[in-house]
Amino acid sequence: MALELFAHPLSSYCWKVLIALYENDTPFAYRQIGPDQTENGAALAAAWPLGKFPVLLDDARPVLESSIIIEHLQQRHPGAVRFIPADPDAALRVRLLDRLFDNHVMGQMQRVVNDALRPPERRDVIEVAEARAALDRAYAWLDPQLAGCTWAAGDFSLADCAAAPALFYADWVHAIDPAHAHLRAYRARLLARPSVARAVDEARPYRALFPLGAPDRD
Repeated sequence: MALELFAHPLSSYCWKVLIALYENDTPFAYRQIGPDQTENGAALAAAWPLGKFPVLLDDARPVLESSIIIEHLQQRHPGAVRFIPADPDAALRVRLLDRLFDNHVMGQMQRVVNDALRPPERRDVIEVAEARAALDRAYAWLDPQLAGCTWAAGDFSLADCAAAPALFYADWVHAIDPAHAHLRAYRARLLARPSVARAVDEARPYRALFPLGAPDRD
């Protein structure tokens, strides 16, 4: 089956899917979205009128939303890495952490980024303060959850695919307190994993697009 992924190298949700593809060496065509790839933008709009990416085409059938795409890959294009455990309780834990990293880390980080993209006169210091406080609460909850763990929920899983881009960018936007040693060590392990490192490296040429300024690290 022919797989095509509509994505951009800087996008956190695109990283999430790319990491899963790279983990199992799943062959796919990378249809990058950008001003120089207008044909890919048109094809994306035809596949998904909301125009959000990533979108996976599997033999021309659109598969939408990053978590669903990864579950689809496991069902239809399985590899050595299983992203959702077979055990139902373990699977619930993975899905819980996936939602937490997407909604309470990446989502809060995105609130700060979105504010930076607005004209100065429309920026909202209360919105940004609330998002930063929410990140602090998420970091504090996650830190003890990761004590004694290599990966978020046992073996490398969907939860880690979500965690890698979420923690990568969140730490740029609102640094993880050094007191959260377990969380900081987990982020470092994620960035050292080959699939994640590949996504990070592919995004390096686009770091100037990050609206808050990419820090000189990672």
